[in-house]
Amino acid sequence: MISNLSRAVRRAYRRTVDLSHPARSPLGSAVVNCVVYREGGRQPGDWAPAEAIRRARKGRGFVWIGLHEPTDEEFAGLAKLFGLHPLAVEDAVHAHQRPKVERYDDTLFAVFKTVRYVEHERLTATSEVVDTGELMVFIGRDFVITIRHGSHGSLGPLREALESLPEQLAKGPSAVLHAIADHVVDDYLEVTDAVQNDIEAVETAVFAEHTARGDAGQIYQLKRELLELKRAVVPLARPLQILAHEPPAALSPDIQPYFRDVADHLARVTEQVNAFDGLLDSILQAHLAQVTVAQNEDMRKITAWAAIVAVPTMICGLYGMNFDHMPELRWTYGYPLVLGVIATLCLVIHRGFRRNGWL
Repeated sequence: MISNLSRAVRRAYRRTVDLSHPARSPLGSAVVNCVVYREGGRQPGDWAPAEAIRRARKGRGFVWIGLHEPTDEEFAGLAKLFGLHPLAVEDAVHAHQRPKVERYDDTLFAVFKTVRYVEHERLTATSEVVDTGELMVFIGRDFVITIRHGSHGSLGPLREALESLPEQLAKGPSAVLHAIADHVVDDYLEVTDAVQNDIEAVETAVFAEHTARGDAGQIYQLKRELLELKRAVVPLARPLQILAHEPPAALSPDIQPYFRDVADHLARVTEQVNAFDGLLDSILQAHLAQVTVAQNEDMRKITAWAAIVAVPTMICGLYGMNFDHMPELRWTYGYPLVLGVIATLCLVIHRGFRRNGWL
């Protein structure tokens, strides 16, 4: 049942509608949405945060406030209104945090790394493959505050999807936190599938016959981009384990089992990323081995031709010493005979090298 519900949520919030667009939000440059929910339903109207939380508490609902890269001044009022801890506020505003879950009294603070696959026609040594951002979430008994950093990871489609599932949304802020975690991990799955295509292309280039071998710069670049993805995926395992097995008091017991499903999906992504890292190491080693073999082949050819050239060099050097008493100097056919000897010796050496695979 949990898996089916998660799949339904994922299918729904992949719509293209973006409720976080500034045109829908007259609330300021940082606050992109402020909505009151009661019994799983969205209450009509545009609210200021103070009025929204007052109405939410009066009707036993909750308020969901979404922000995009707020400044200290823009977030200070909300932090005071909801009693957010200063340390969590600092992390939320300045970003650059590892994925984590922290509890401050009755408030839960979660940090997620968002990822996006950057489309490109051809992978080069400077191609950007993975773009990362950050998503911070504060949840309390009657509020959710989301802070997004980066140009991607909009929660508009997710918000709309949840509004189409009032039974789930009626479970309160914890349901929003689960949906966000599920959304982030699903993006990881999409990015890993796309990165796999790049790895397969690089692998094909390295092992393809009768074509130029792969570029080591492409492999290194892909490893660097994979490292960015790894930094987002791997540290999230522990926070999800906490939410699934050691839930804080701020998390609803009804939502706790849903995080186990998200943790399973994250484990799959982690396995894929680690496998990709090992595969790229193998591809890189194979590429370097191919380069070494090619260099050895080139050196054998150079050495073989140098050996062939050494024969006429030696003979011509001998006859170029200008001694008076040199054997066979007065022969009528001495010159063509020496040329014939040189050609014969060179052909014999060349044939021997060809037979041994040097040429």
